[in-house]
Amino acid sequence: MSAVDKQLEQIRDEIEQEVPPDIHVSDVKYEGPEVVVYTQHPKEFAQDGDLVRRLASKLRKRITVRPDPNVLTPPSEAEAAIQNVIPDEAGVTDLDFHADTGEVVIEAEKPGMVIGRHGSTLRQITQEVGWTPEVVRTPPIESATVSNVRNFLKQEREERRDILERVGRQIHREEMADEQWVRITTLGCCREVGRAAFILSTAETRILIDCGDKPGAEGEVPYLQVPEALGAGATNIDAVVLTHAHLDHSALIPLLFKYGYDGPIYCTEPTRDLMGLLQLDYLDVATKEGRTPPYQSEMVREAIKHTIPLEYGDVTDIAPDVKLTLHNAGHILGSAVSHFHIGDGLYNVAFSGDIHYDDTRLFNGAVNDFPRVETLVLESTYGGRNDYQTDQEDSERKLIDVINRTADDGGKVLIPAFAVGRSQEIMLVLEKAMRNGEIPEMPVHLDGMIWEATAIHTTYPEYLRDELQNRIFHDDENPFLADQFNHIDGGEDERQEVADGGPCIVLSTSGMVTGGPIMSWLRHVGTEPESRLVFVGYQAQGTLGRRIQNGWDEIPINTRGNHGRGETLKLEMDVETVDGFSGHADRQGLENFVKTMNPRPEKVLCVHGDERSVQDLSSALYHEYNMRTFAPKNLETFRFK
Repeated sequence: MSAVDKQLEQIRDEIEQEVPPDIHVSDVKYEGPEVVVYTQHPKEFAQDGDLVRRLASKLRKRITVRPDPNVLTPPSEAEAAIQNVIPDEAGVTDLDFHADTGEVVIEAEKPGMVIGRHGSTLRQITQEVGWTPEVVRTPPIESATVSNVRNFLKQEREERRDILERVGRQIHREEMADEQWVRITTLGCCREVGRAAFILSTAETRILIDCGDKPGAEGEVPYLQVPEALGAGATNIDAVVLTHAHLDHSALIPLLFKYGYDGPIYCTEPTRDLMGLLQLDYLDVATKEGRTPPYQSEMVREAIKHTIPLEYGDVTDIAPDVKLTLHNAGHILGSAVSHFHIGDGLYNVAFSGDIHYDDTRLFNGAVNDFPRVETLVLESTYGGRNDYQTDQEDSERKLIDVINRTADDGGKVLIPAFAVGRSQEIMLVLEKAMRNGEIPEMPVHLDGMIWEATAIHTTYPEYLRDELQNRIFHDDENPFLADQFNHIDGGEDERQEVADGGPCIVLSTSGMVTGGPIMSWLRHVGTEPESRLVFVGYQAQGTLGRRIQNGWDEIPINTRGNHGRGETLKLEMDVETVDGFSGHADRQGLENFVKTMNPRPEKVLCVHGDERSVQDLSSALYHEYNMRTFAPKNLETFRFK
């Protein structure tokens, strides 16, 4: 009997000691980080609302209870009983029964009403029919991404269970190493913005944190070929942790599966969905621009299939000697500060990913409340000495002023924006300003993936600010459903019609003017002196957006029908930058993130910023807080303990 099987036997014995004698445990398995308990008495399990909680506390593991298939009420009868238990106001839109696991997936407009206070309605469902309910939200705005991901995972349930069982046995394997140490190896995003990737190693485990591309720099990818990463083979990596879905952090994760990786990806649920959306678009853009994509769409599906979603605050075993907890990073939907607890109190490392320290219209500010962090890996995008952004109110006033001046001139406001995060932030500002009469009502056209990304935001309102959650729960108050928002379906005819029309606002991807529909809009309205191009997000070095921001008024642009040969466009429209809408903390926010940590870290690695930014921030933190700080280069390794 293997060590893992012995563990499971021991866990089963402990469970049987805890449960009442009339409850029979027929099997216990690991599925990913969870212990799954199979029983012929699911109804009795559900009667004691604290039983699963007590078991989880005693075993210090996440517990899921599943019924044996032979004790389940037939789906036709169960459906009527479940509908009878759930209040009509919950808005149930679908019930999907899975006899192999004894689960029924309940899709509802208001999942909270299906769950009930402290899970009371879920327990009542199990008591009535034996099935284990799993609840998902019906998107208020129909999302092809959410629908496709859910359908795909439904089709792949059997293979996914096999993956989870294999991962579970790997997580709970017997520790073999005698040594105890921790290493961090930098594979990208050091003294640069983009291609984020790190390896966190112990004597037992190797974890890859992020794996992105570099905006505006084709071919610059993380140093995955080194022995610490894929140099010793993709199976050398035990787990991947994705902090958030932006492509400079997620673009190349499917490449791992092309090279033979077959392990888990840990992230939040919205990050999983956004990752799929952005990666498929990444492939589409590469193909349209005549570049060879680094992987095929099948690899994106593999990545989704291997994803294990975690909620903020859940402490999760991801290796024999590593626990992971994700916390809100305030950057984009589902973005996470990743806290790693290594060994039995040996060492703690936190990777900030990209963070926004203060509250925004979309999100609560980043969490920095950890029991312990010895080393912090901190983004430094705006870490430079003078990188102070205007506050939110001033930024909104400036944007409103730009829109009013442009409307008075009879022009159009063109805003390049990231589909995920900045677009939704700007939408909220525009909706409120029009509702309050601060700007004239006019169409707001959303081009690229912005509408689809917005639909995903409304699917996961629990990741948004409390006030915004409440508005989304009421369709008549959902700001994203305001009449002025118009989804452009990508057709040139529709863009031409907008360009020929009156004053309006256009939100379009790509946010750094590196391709996508923004190029079409520049062709349509870039020569109009009465119109304005407004930057509201970070423009990385080397991108066309940064060049325009720095004064370029003749820009290379492909025109249709010239077989990809470049032409130049003379920009006649005014160009303005409105700071304060970035999803990144500014210099003060980064300092406050570290300052308010209690206890503060012993060491800080300043990454994800240009050379000046990381060195300025590293120096400031050293002098201000007397901690060891570093501005590492790519391919450096730091060893602790």
